[in-house]
Amino acid sequence: MTRLIAVLVLGLAACAPSGAAHEETSFSATARALDGDTMAVDFRLFGVDAFERGQLCERAGSCWQCGKAAQDLASRMLRDADAEIQLSTRSSYGRPVATVTVNGHDLGETMIRAGLAIPQLHFLKSNHARAARYSQALTEAQQSKTGAFAGRWIEPAQWRRGGRLSCER
Repeated sequence: MTRLIAVLVLGLAACAPSGAAHEETSFSATARALDGDTMAVDFRLFGVDAFERGQLCERAGSCWQCGKAAQDLASRMLRDADAEIQLSTRSSYGRPVATVTVNGHDLGETMIRAGLAIPQLHFLKSNHARAARYSQALTEAQQSKTGAFAGRWIEPAQWRRGGRLSCER
């Protein structure tokens, strides 16, 4: 799963349309102050494991920065429009988990379709529609040899445990 930074502005209630019902949602997370009234919180994408920032993949006999490419794609999508962030009741690696939609596109599905992430279907058992979309995105990325699927790679979880391709050593 990829890390994202959600910027939480104190006083979000003031941004809600007047007369709109206001429901507070809370979660626990480690936060950083960007300035006096702006906080940043790390969370992980639900049902997705993206290549890690320092991770390398192999294609055409040499290593390339698939992890950096994953980070860059997420950054571009988040920079281009507001993100709708739907928090889950789950947590992963001590961080909240969320789905993120940008301009109507599921960020996790986009990352998988680009060959820069793999679905974590065991987390999606209760969301059959999302699991089907993520599986289809993976199949399309594999068939078109997009991103990491153009060559050799190891799962991000294995990479985090110290596994490396021969070109990384």
